[in-house]
Amino acid sequence: MSVTHRLGRADADRLHLALMLALTFSTGVVDATGYLGLDRVFTGNMTGNVVLLGMALTGTTNLPILRPLLALGAFLAGAVVGSRLVRRDDGWSGRVTATLWVIAGLLTAIAVLLAFALHLDPELVGTVATSALGFAMGMQAALARRVKVADVTTVVVTSTLTGLAADSRLAGGNGSLWVRRALAVLLITAGAAAGALALLVHVSLGVLLSAAITIAVASLGHTGHRARAAATEESPLDTPASGS
Repeated sequence: MSVTHRLGRADADRLHLALMLALTFSTGVVDATGYLGLDRVFTGNMTGNVVLLGMALTGTTNLPILRPLLALGAFLAGAVVGSRLVRRDDGWSGRVTATLWVIAGLLTAIAVLLAFALHLDPELVGTVATSALGFAMGMQAALARRVKVADVTTVVVTSTLTGLAADSRLAGGNGSLWVRRALAVLLITAGAAAGALALLVHVSLGVLLSAAITIAVASLGHTGHRARAAATEESPLDTPASGS
């Protein structure tokens, strides 16, 4: 039996967990870029945008209204499109891989836009970039729902933090899934730090880093999916009995 055929269900689950955690890190990078580099806009964490909008609409702050509102609408549109693309799938599939490539292409295009056109019209380019980032993150969130890695949505960690505390032994639980929950929180934090540091070089660098991560996730996920499919197709009847 080849190495390709030896990818079992447990291996696939671990791979999917690692890939969704990588996308969680990527979300932290993108959100730091949007909030610090593009006029205080969250492009992945829509809870933050809703809160910012609520405060901005009172007229008592200097918080932006247009970009968070557009990012929120674009996120919803991206989630609709992403769901349509992978709606028939449960777990990883070829459509999931293709959707990730679309997201990576969109992120790359945004990075190019920020790198070469931001100086031409900062307001317009910034608005287009935050809206497009929101769309990409909406697609990613919808895709993560289909891959179904428990407690790793890739875009928010509030529910993850709640589960981490509520299911802890301190709260009378059994502490299940605490490792992945803690990793999700740490990775989105680390991603935000990386995004903030990337801004010291250029506002496009964080988006380009997220595109690279998405490309890696798509490639590894596709390889794992093919290996899993090959293992599933192999019938026990095709394997010689021991001692024969």
